[in-house]
Amino acid sequence: MKLLHECLVRSAREYPGNIAVVDQAGSCSYAELDARAEAYAGLLVALGVGRGERILLWAEKSVELPALMQGALRQGVVYVPVDPLGPVSRLEKILADSGASLVFSTASRLADLDALERRPRIVVLDDPACPLHWSHVELPASASAPEEIGEHDLAYILYTSGSTGTPKGVALSHRNALAFVEWANERFAFEARDRFSNHAPFHFDLSVLDLYCAFSRGAAVCLVPEGIAFSPALLTAFLQEQRISVWYSVPSVLLMMMRDGNLLQSCPDSLRVVLFAGEPFPIKHLRVLREAFPGLRMANLFGPTETNVCTCYEVVAVDPARLQPVPIGTAASGDEVWAEKDDGRRCEVGEEGELIVRGPTVMLGYFGQPAVTGSYRTGDLVRQLDDGNYEYLGRRDDMLKVRGYRIERGEVEAALLAHPRVREAAVIVAGGGMDAALWAFLVPSDGEAVSLIELKRHCAERLPRYMIVDRAKTLAELPRNANGKVDRFKLKALVED
Repeated sequence: MKLLHECLVRSAREYPGNIAVVDQAGSCSYAELDARAEAYAGLLVALGVGRGERILLWAEKSVELPALMQGALRQGVVYVPVDPLGPVSRLEKILADSGASLVFSTASRLADLDALERRPRIVVLDDPACPLHWSHVELPASASAPEEIGEHDLAYILYTSGSTGTPKGVALSHRNALAFVEWANERFAFEARDRFSNHAPFHFDLSVLDLYCAFSRGAAVCLVPEGIAFSPALLTAFLQEQRISVWYSVPSVLLMMMRDGNLLQSCPDSLRVVLFAGEPFPIKHLRVLREAFPGLRMANLFGPTETNVCTCYEVVAVDPARLQPVPIGTAASGDEVWAEKDDGRRCEVGEEGELIVRGPTVMLGYFGQPAVTGSYRTGDLVRQLDDGNYEYLGRRDDMLKVRGYRIERGEVEAALLAHPRVREAAVIVAGGGMDAALWAFLVPSDGEAVSLIELKRHCAERLPRYMIVDRAKTLAELPRNANGKVDRFKLKALVED
């Protein structure tokens, strides 16, 4: 296959009666999903949205979104999923950056969309009585696909945190995604009888495996509702009720399920593959999970949104004496990876350097910016071990990781500084895994502390949920090092001692 939507087309032909998507409202077969995708392709034609144009998807998970994504791909239209629980101000930034011509959303969001300075065209997905519902558009008899669509064409854009306060759009082609999907299918032997959980939101790159590995194999993908995504007991129940066989999430979620969701005692016998990515899995907890389920395949998948999964480490056993997280592994998805010193020299085994990736999963570039050619510098510090596996050492820049999400420190600090009573702000992450917390250190302009509730409310109007600070501390001044920069080691010591 060369195009993403060919995954569904082929499975609809070979497995028309198989369940394709399960959501809160029920399920639909591959034949039904294919028909919905074709209807959405026709809708885009009727609305005059053509090849290369962008559409924003701002709605909770349902079968309509994968169908819409598939319909867009058939017309060469680029889809841009946006956090459905994020503030409208962030959607407005993404709307401006992407130049999207259309927003697909729900009736409950119309008031927020109407308040935008630049009001886009809107199509409602969920309320047939609404005049903006898609069913009120006259569809063409057929929607033939543009012949020009190629594997290197832009397929979708995933927006990540930006250091200037503006989100960055990671532009990904059909080939970028399929190189990973084809590798994962072969590596983990996915098949039509599998049932994938989709825990990650659609704007998070983990969802690419859930959706497209399932669609390319004629398997079912079961959408985890946003409302239970961080409810451990409900997630464990979801695993059991849906007879999940493939689970993929950040480690923090698995840790929650182990600690508060009775996962170790209630894991269904249908489960055969557990994959995790986005952050290091604390070794003592991974050891417990590995020993509890010796028959499961487990793997640590690694890579930024810009490359999707570029390395993989299969966790066969966890050394009882090991104190550090398991390695991130060796090259995956057809990519080449290596570590490089600051002077451009490739690292020898045992030397620390920046992880560099070259290959088919490397993004086209950031939308609206120069294309990426050749290799991509990840900003991750690694060291190659004697056995060839790479070990993750941390970030070389100001990027933070909290519960699997990558956060630009500058974007959070910019939001905090927008508060009228905040003069200076600095943020750090303290703790690890599910206990990691995003701390804000503030110097108030009037000397009076700003309450955490007020800060959270202020941030919620400007940032997605995962970037809202967990805790805050007021200081008379921020500690600084000899270079005049904020001393973040001293800040961390204030909350970790």
